[in-house]
Amino acid sequence: MTDTSTPSAEHSTEEETAPATAAESAGTEETKKSETVTSDSDLFRQSEIAADYVEGLLDILDYDGDIDELVSAGRPMVEVVGGRLQPLVGQRGATLEALQELTRLAIFRATGSPSRLLLDIGGYRATRRKELTAVARNAVEKVKEHGDAVRLEPMSAFERKCVHDVVNAISGVQSESEGVEPSRRIVVRPAD
Repeated sequence: MTDTSTPSAEHSTEEETAPATAAESAGTEETKKSETVTSDSDLFRQSEIAADYVEGLLDILDYDGDIDELVSAGRPMVEVVGGRLQPLVGQRGATLEALQELTRLAIFRATGSPSRLLLDIGGYRATRRKELTAVARNAVEKVKEHGDAVRLEPMSAFERKCVHDVVNAISGVQSESEGVEPSRRIVVRPAD
């Protein structure tokens, strides 16, 4: 049987812990820049694959919509805009989340790599982000006023991230997720 464990810190060699020279640091920076360029092109490729997949779905379902593919905040994105798209969003974005997962699977099938693609239809995510900002601020106000933790309703990963971002930007409070999907929720409490 082969040992595949990684060596512990006490077994590290001097080479691994020695500080990098200026030449090594410069080489590392160049490598990071080239990886970033490659990464950005990979992300754009993912958004292109996703756009083609979503366009095929729209054709099958006989829906009209304009598709924009982009990379934003280090993440591939596809936005579908047009009228009569609400059925593709579904109640509280449930259908949108399912379509996003299918689109991520299409990207994985084409590239062999998992994707963090964000799919938006009819501007739903931007609208929901505004609503969640209000929910998060309301929860923060309650926590600051009463000093008790506030448990929010179960949310999708996208929704939880939106709330965490708002809460983390406010001093005196903190947030954490608890529970298991699909009942995973955020708890906002006073900061330790």
